[in-house]
Amino acid sequence: MSEPLYLAPRLEPRLAALLDSPAFLHPLVTALGSPLNVVLPDQIADNVRGFRDVYGRHRLGGRILYAHKANRSSALVRRLAATGPAAAVGIDVASLGELEHALGGGLTPDRIVATGPKDPDFLWLAARTGVTVAVDSPAELTALAALVERFRLPRVPVLPRLSEFTAPGTRVLTRRSRFGTPADDAAALLDLVEKHRESVEFTGVSYHLDTMGLAEKAAALEGCLRVLDEARRRGLRPRAVDIGGGYGVDYLADGAQWERYTTELTRALLGKRPPITWEGHGYGLRGENGTLRGALGVYPSHRPVAGPRYLEELLTQTAPSLGRPLATLLLENLYDLHTEPGRALTDQCGLTLARVVEVRVTRDGERLVRLAANARDIGLEDHGLLLDPVLLPPAPGTAAHQGDKPVGVYLLGNLCLESDLVSRRLVFLEREPRAGDLLAFANTAGYFMDFTADHALHQPIARKVAVYQDSGGTGPWQWCLDEQYWPHLTAGDDE
Repeated sequence: MSEPLYLAPRLEPRLAALLDSPAFLHPLVTALGSPLNVVLPDQIADNVRGFRDVYGRHRLGGRILYAHKANRSSALVRRLAATGPAAAVGIDVASLGELEHALGGGLTPDRIVATGPKDPDFLWLAARTGVTVAVDSPAELTALAALVERFRLPRVPVLPRLSEFTAPGTRVLTRRSRFGTPADDAAALLDLVEKHRESVEFTGVSYHLDTMGLAEKAAALEGCLRVLDEARRRGLRPRAVDIGGGYGVDYLADGAQWERYTTELTRALLGKRPPITWEGHGYGLRGENGTLRGALGVYPSHRPVAGPRYLEELLTQTAPSLGRPLATLLLENLYDLHTEPGRALTDQCGLTLARVVEVRVTRDGERLVRLAANARDIGLEDHGLLLDPVLLPPAPGTAAHQGDKPVGVYLLGNLCLESDLVSRRLVFLEREPRAGDLLAFANTAGYFMDFTADHALHQPIARKVAVYQDSGGTGPWQWCLDEQYWPHLTAGDDE
């Protein structure tokens, strides 16, 4: 066998300590089944502090709003509610169910922003409770105003969403989006705000771009500032810009492994080395007559400038045409900055456990490992993320084999579908797994736990538990079902 191609996950102390506790994790899976999702609610408070530090360095006000769609967990929402100060921490909800969940989890309406497409039920509850509404279109703003007028409700704070920005004097153009009002149509949108000023309170504007490009986001933020200038000329009183999410996560412990893997993948597709993926899968790449075609369609697993560091980079960008750092422009205008991290706030907040059911070797010598889980339970590759699972040592009383060596395996799911591969890449483990072992897929809390899970073929979907230690983080691990977690269990005060 050639040298193993590892893609080892980055593990911060809390998650590493949990993975170093197999005697705690094995009984959980025995009791609650495989797959099992595990969340670390105290980690989200630590992640919030990382973003707050960036705000503090730039002397900016505003809220860090957790993008709820990243995970359905009640424990994470409730822990967020206990994370302060309240004026600086909130949540972004994108459905009626998420809004109900946030309110029930202890977040007050002033800490909630409603985003995404909204049906009348979602709009009504948003208006009834007085949460801020990031209105997606002129039609949505009109519908919201009609609800306020019909039910004689107080004015609802709004942050109209803008899209398709251009930067005067530059070649930067943000890509087209199905969300938001084009920035070029902002004048008509402000006309509508003025028309309904008895029903809605214009508090600023928002955007969310589906890109990690700093230049595009800088152009969008400058475009928002121009719209707010126009709003002030009209006598409106905007006070905030919401720049959405997209701060990324660095998933790998060693960026050199990523460079080596992608290099070897291209060599394999060109026939210059043995295959390292199932049936020559190329993740968007393919070899044609000795030439590499296509584009690699995966998430860059190594992203050193991510999370709070990415926000720092964005705020220090010079505005394309105004010529000063974006943070300076926000401060000069006394605008609050709202951000909506989802993936970045759930970084290191959880893992997914799956039990090994069977290991078999094909005629060609390939090792196939069947798990009591499927690709919908562990949605890494569905979102284009390539990572190694961590092979947990046997539970106490299980003998380890001598002379174990690294081995490459393909991970198969439990659905009766040829396509149900948990990983299409040859995954290298420190030893050959055995039935009863656990594979731990680290850092799955952001979009990978339950975003695609369903009851296909009547297979059970993962239950979810919250694990925690005492307030000093030094005691034994404790757990409860996710829906039974409340912040008083961890006895922390983040105010």
